[in-house]
Amino acid sequence: MAIETIVVPDLGGAESVDVIELSLAQGDSIGVEDSLLVLESDKATMDVPSPYEGQLVKYLVAEGDTVQVGDPIAELKVQADTSQEASNEAAQVLDAEVEAAAEVTVAPEAPKAAPVAKIEEKTAEFDVTKSSSPVDSSLADSESADDIYAGPAVRMLARELGVDLTRIGTWLGIARGRILKDDVNDYVKRALSDGTPSGHNTGVGIPEIPQIDFSQFGDTEKVKLTKIQKVTANNMQRNWLNVPHVTQFDDADITEMDSFRKSLKAEGEIRGVRVTPVAFLIKAIATALEDNSSFNRSLAGDGENYIQKQYCNIGMAVDTPRGLVVPVIRNASSMGIWEIAGEVAQFAEKAREGKLTPSDMQGGCFTLSSLGAIGGNGFTPIVNAPELGILGVSKAQMKPVWSGQEFEPRLMLPLALSYDHRLINGGDAGRFMTQIVKLLSDIRHLAL
Repeated sequence: MAIETIVVPDLGGAESVDVIELSLAQGDSIGVEDSLLVLESDKATMDVPSPYEGQLVKYLVAEGDTVQVGDPIAELKVQADTSQEASNEAAQVLDAEVEAAAEVTVAPEAPKAAPVAKIEEKTAEFDVTKSSSPVDSSLADSESADDIYAGPAVRMLARELGVDLTRIGTWLGIARGRILKDDVNDYVKRALSDGTPSGHNTGVGIPEIPQIDFSQFGDTEKVKLTKIQKVTANNMQRNWLNVPHVTQFDDADITEMDSFRKSLKAEGEIRGVRVTPVAFLIKAIATALEDNSSFNRSLAGDGENYIQKQYCNIGMAVDTPRGLVVPVIRNASSMGIWEIAGEVAQFAEKAREGKLTPSDMQGGCFTLSSLGAIGGNGFTPIVNAPELGILGVSKAQMKPVWSGQEFEPRLMLPLALSYDHRLINGGDAGRFMTQIVKLLSDIRHLAL
């Protein structure tokens, strides 16, 4: 028998992840691809499978620890005569499985610098009683953003929050050290709480919600947010503060569409695919995006230009036990209803199991948020910046609709289109929503 040390494999660009569950007890047996432990990044959870068959000697980490690529996590007792070929095959399986739930990034990771520990005295350097800003401007000007080590995802977060990375570096006391997402969020939270400017469009000066001791009213329990929930909360707050939202409402008559969808049940059983209204919604959105290019843009970081996208990828919000995730259906405009329905089912299952890959959640142009049969007459969805629009769909209901001669029972679907008013005006939104309603009301237009 030999002792093998298992390390954190490639995380697909994630700089650090949290250990949220240890799957075994000391001495337990484990097979190849069985889960050793569960990690959580900003956007997904991931099982780390074992590359060997053997027995757990001990864990080298504990629940709540933060780990990075290459960190040792466990020791396994395995057969010493395991062939090199078998080891290589297991390693390939390990990389493929863990890559499937790594943190979402928008660009390849920059070359990694040596880890630099945060200096404990950073709070002392952020003395708001002596300065009106988190750091003296003369200090911030002493180095440029190029001298700060930060990954693409961190730089994008800083741009969206309007934060100068050089100010964060000086505040932390880091000399050419790597800045993480948590550093950016901590910096902004401190600036918000102290009423000091951290950049533009950060919502500085908004009064804090008072802290209340709820236990005085009855029994309470304090539950820690998952990383996905925390990231979602930060994203929603950032988008709400930075994007001037407008929401337009309408109803689509989907009586014929739903009748046609139900007629596909028998064929769906043969194909192994269940067609839901979401497939028609995604196809309608993709068609409308192609015909209304103003919605398929993103505002450039300089605020003086916009990026016109020549591709059509639709994100769909999926509610999971650990939080909200948004897998992306690529090239939806070139797909048929059966193909879209298959993608929807596959992504929904992967999302619930925490097995979405980084590429599954990148590159969206527009988002669909459907409450399906949950209920409600409407809601105002928050734009998922840097996208320009999101369509909220509530529960379809039978309603009396005047035909010109009499009231007829029709299945009406409530729609709510939220958009970024910086690049989308009322006319653009009206045309986009009108086409969505037309496509859903008469699905024959989807074939044109």
